[in-house]
Amino acid sequence: MEVVIVPDAKAGGELIAEAMARLLRRKPEALLGVATGSTPLPIYQALTAKARSGAVDASRARIAQLDEYVGLPSDHPESYRSVLRREVLEPLGLGMESFMGPDGTAEDIPGACEAYDKALAEAGGVDLQLLGIGTDGHIGFNEPCSSLASRTRIKTLTEQTRIDNARFFGGDIEQVPHHVITQGIGTILEARHLVLLATGEGKADAVAATVEGPVAAVCPASALQLHPHATVVVDESAASKLKHADYFRHTYDNKPDWQGI
Repeated sequence: MEVVIVPDAKAGGELIAEAMARLLRRKPEALLGVATGSTPLPIYQALTAKARSGAVDASRARIAQLDEYVGLPSDHPESYRSVLRREVLEPLGLGMESFMGPDGTAEDIPGACEAYDKALAEAGGVDLQLLGIGTDGHIGFNEPCSSLASRTRIKTLTEQTRIDNARFFGGDIEQVPHHVITQGIGTILEARHLVLLATGEGKADAVAATVEGPVAAVCPASALQLHPHATVVVDESAASKLKHADYFRHTYDNKPDWQGI
């Protein structure tokens, strides 16, 4: 995998947004896999700025959801469908017809999971999938010890993840659902390009385990080592535990500009 160390979250957002813009210029109807949380916001802000300035036409882009809470109505402000509508679709001028996501309110949750995997395949697959990483190394909601071959399915959140996400529910952990639908690691690995953004010292251990540790289910993000085109973008704080940070800097500094990430 390629590791790119940037000065801060804003620089990381701009770098990844430019990669998304390059993709849209050559494939205007690209299927972009998006993640929620605070980490990817600089990406969405930078991509929106490019679209509004005319630097890229995002009007034909398609958006695919990574995960969703089970049991939250789709119009709940913290359902990921609502979050992505506010943070991605509306800023880019896209309607819900451009959006794909699993149904977290379905009576048949396993059926909804299978249907979403099928829908992604029928749409031609995800061209670029954005990922964040949890402090325990999870991607999507694939908690530690998730199968590296897993498909879209229901998962039970760890207590730590619920604590981490309570900030979106007024600090009240009791409001955070216990279950989610998430793309499985096997599903995620089918995207053509995986881009993980991590910022802050709190992610440093997880980043080191992902990039330099063994491929192991205990750190789900380490599965990115198996992908032919995976990019890990980290700020200086998140890179602080990397033993080969100097090599990663040297490699990126000497890449041809045309290659991108």
